[in-house]
Amino acid sequence: MKKWRLILRFLKNKYILTLIIFTVWLLLFDSNNLIDRISQVKALRQLERDRLYYLERIEEDSKKLKELETDKESLEKFAREQYLMKKEDEEIFVIIDESEEKE
Repeated sequence: MKKWRLILRFLKNKYILTLIIFTVWLLLFDSNNLIDRISQVKALRQLERDRLYYLERIEEDSKKLKELETDKESLEKFAREQYLMKKEDEEIFVIIDESEEKE
């Protein structure tokens, strides 16, 4: 019973009541409320992970491109594997694994 009286007296103070209302407003109803802020932080973390992933991919692809530009044998290997190119006196057999296609 004494606790309720203390809480009631505490809430009757206009400054405390104003502070509580202001805090609730900021946490729930403001345009930068807590819920939106948390979702924005999650989105930012995901974007940072994506950025790191793409930077790694750019680095790998740059290395491959430099190798293709400088080494004629690797260019020929790339053309044969990716575009199924062949020399005039060769035949190409493409083997498709059905277990990989189903997945």
